[in-house]
Amino acid sequence: IDVLQTNLKIEKDHIVIIFSNGRLNAVSCIDGEVLWEKDFEGESLEVQQVIQPPGSNLIYVVGFASSSLFEMYQINALNGELLKHESAAFSGGFLGEVSPVFSETVVALDSTGLILLTISFQNGKISFQQTPISNLVKDSFGPAKIIPSSVTGIFAIKMNAVTIVIRLTDENKLEVVEKTNHETSISDALSISEGQQAFALVQHAGHEIHLRVKLAHNWDDNLLKESVKMDQHRGLVHKIYINNYIRTDKSYGFRALIVMEDHSLLLLQQGKIVWSREDGLASIIDVTTSELPVERDGVSVAKVEHNLFEWLKGHMLKLKGTLMLASPQDIAAIQSMRLKNSDKSKMTRDHNGFRKLLIVLTRAGKLFALHTGDGHIVWSHLLQSLQKSKVCQHPIGLNLYKWQVPHHHAMDENPSVLVIGKCGPSSDAPGALSFVDTYTGKELSSLSLVHSVAQVIPLPYTDSTEQRLHLLIDADKHAHLYPKTPEAISIFEREFSNIYWYSVEDDNGIIKGHALRGKCTGEVADEVCFDTRELWSIVFPSESEKIIATVTRKLNEVVHTQAKVIADQEVMYKYISRNLLFVATVALKGSGEIGSVTPEESWLVAYLIDTVTGRILHRVTHHGSQGPVHAVFSENWVVYHYFNLKAHRYEMSVIEIYDQSRADNKDVWKLVLGKHNLTSPISLYSRPDVITKSQSYFFTHSVKTIAVTSTTKGITSKQLLIGTIGDQVLALDKRFLDPRRTVNPTQAEKEEGIIPLTDSLPIIPQSYVTHALRVEGLRGIITVPAKLESTTLVFAHGVDLFFTQLAPSRTYDSLTDDFNYALLLITIVALAAAIFLTWTLSERKELQENWR
Repeated sequence: IDVLQTNLKIEKDHIVIIFSNGRLNAVSCIDGEVLWEKDFEGESLEVQQVIQPPGSNLIYVVGFASSSLFEMYQINALNGELLKHESAAFSGGFLGEVSPVFSETVVALDSTGLILLTISFQNGKISFQQTPISNLVKDSFGPAKIIPSSVTGIFAIKMNAVTIVIRLTDENKLEVVEKTNHETSISDALSISEGQQAFALVQHAGHEIHLRVKLAHNWDDNLLKESVKMDQHRGLVHKIYINNYIRTDKSYGFRALIVMEDHSLLLLQQGKIVWSREDGLASIIDVTTSELPVERDGVSVAKVEHNLFEWLKGHMLKLKGTLMLASPQDIAAIQSMRLKNSDKSKMTRDHNGFRKLLIVLTRAGKLFALHTGDGHIVWSHLLQSLQKSKVCQHPIGLNLYKWQVPHHHAMDENPSVLVIGKCGPSSDAPGALSFVDTYTGKELSSLSLVHSVAQVIPLPYTDSTEQRLHLLIDADKHAHLYPKTPEAISIFEREFSNIYWYSVEDDNGIIKGHALRGKCTGEVADEVCFDTRELWSIVFPSESEKIIATVTRKLNEVVHTQAKVIADQEVMYKYISRNLLFVATVALKGSGEIGSVTPEESWLVAYLIDTVTGRILHRVTHHGSQGPVHAVFSENWVVYHYFNLKAHRYEMSVIEIYDQSRADNKDVWKLVLGKHNLTSPISLYSRPDVITKSQSYFFTHSVKTIAVTSTTKGITSKQLLIGTIGDQVLALDKRFLDPRRTVNPTQAEKEEGIIPLTDSLPIIPQSYVTHALRVEGLRGIITVPAKLESTTLVFAHGVDLFFTQLAPSRTYDSLTDDFNYALLLITIVALAAAIFLTWTLSERKELQENWR
């Protein structure tokens, strides 16, 4: 989106010109109404710049209609009328972006990147002037790239690691004003007085930022020149914005807001970083967790002396605070000490498992460790493998996986995570791996892969160093094993025949099942490369169904028991399988926006598919329904949310699947006494005898995401965590989505906890986990089990971050924070005194009885 800051006025209304998605719009500043619109998508024009000359009612839209055709549109900004349309062909072609230098002049590169083109469209006539870069820079080599700038008469080009700043004179001649080996960014022009424009030039050299502010018409003098040391590695300068103010001596002062490569913000003023913000955390793409170190028993003498000094210092500061003698610095130190000494922010594990590290990967390729106690950043690291370089121009972070999780007996090794990325948006782009220590944030190693990464399969096997085996599937359907060690290969070959996976091709409407065949042959032959074979495929008819959602169970989910005791002491057995896949499809016409079709033209189909055999275990059709579909799969049930066109309301449906092959074990006493067949082996290749129960309910809210609580043993009842359209998180008891609910439940069903059936799911205000807060731009909800069975940890992320502890069945296994320990102690002492008193009286009475 490009927004033009204009001084245009229609009657009493100021207007703003906005270019977005190929459309140019004039928007009213009073009520936001679109006053006029011009569509350039239909013109097959790749718009490069939208220019408005100062003090003019004209707007120029320039771009390329083809690789060698330049086009210019002149538009009346007041009413959107097209005044002129000119085009001109250039046989040498064009490369990359264009940069405006004057109101009716832009510069571009030819297709070789070796010739600069000055394109003028004065008086509606387009003309080209060619200048070989070698004429400007004698030792130039390789194709150039334009760095766009809005500063009048100035632009920059980059050739390899060299940045060249060029000025266009009034005689339409190009001259080099600066050449540097440092990475350079140029700000937009800032008008500081009539006829004067200032701009900022930022050069990044190691851990320093060199900032200069110059006048557009005077390159030789600096209005400001500063150097600022960086507190940590944040990558290169991405963008810079400047603002000016008047100092007490009436001279101009400048502030610079810098956007770094890791998406952090820095405000520079008077040679210092006034403040910084880690805005990269607003674009989290994946999250995992890591346990904190175990607290050591032994303490060194130096640490004791240090702690004693800190203790004395703390008491002195508190005394000064009590006597009202503390300075602002002392008050800040007292608050910092309180936070540091708080149990919440300790860097060691706690007994209940509440203190953990949240390891998050951002879109900028930066890794953060957040402490769950108070949310502070423990460490952050911009990954080298996900930084822009000559080898990789467009790195993309994909996923985050636990790589090494040492047990207590091997605590000499720190836990580590695996970060997977790729070099470019295409499916066959080569992958990149990084291994990062979760305690220190140190990048242990990184790998640039020769193959792509289309799918990642964490395997349930670890080697002797607790490194987890991972299988990476490339675009050519080859499987690559990591780590590449003889031990890992040996473990993998033992389990070779037990490894299956599936792939989903949304666009083609195909789901395929895969297994391993043998070692790779041909050019890709490698010790850890394996060929794959297709076991089965399900092809959905493209003219009637389109895949819009797939979901499966969490790999680390714990199920406490397969048995479910129902009314009349009967037992139903959950069909527990990690290989179940939920798939939702809609009619082709119904794949658009809600309400774009009639109820008769749209339907939604839900499938439960076994991914080992490709067998469809269950299929249900919701006529007159439409997506989007949000779903969550846990244990033997799946809940999904969609829109009912007939009722004009959202709905949530639940499907539960049960194993009928255990039907002989209906008696609960057989289960208690161990007279059952639950330990008999089950093969997925034998046709399963299953039944399903399902039910649908109306739901008030539109939904962004759905998650489910998870606990360490799986005993605690489940709650659905629903991210609403209002950016809040609602906790909904799974009992409300029990398919066995009836209008008039029996007494036995009431004792079991079955809730009477209603057509809508209740929205209880007290059930909002976020209370009155909003997680702006909510995108995901992550649940992590604590050591305490009753408690689950919830992390919601979007533009904001939110973390809390949740007890779905209340804290039945621990005492609350407001528990009255004093009363408990008094009661115990009173009982002990009463026991002692009664024992004394009893002894005395017995003695008297013996003397009679």
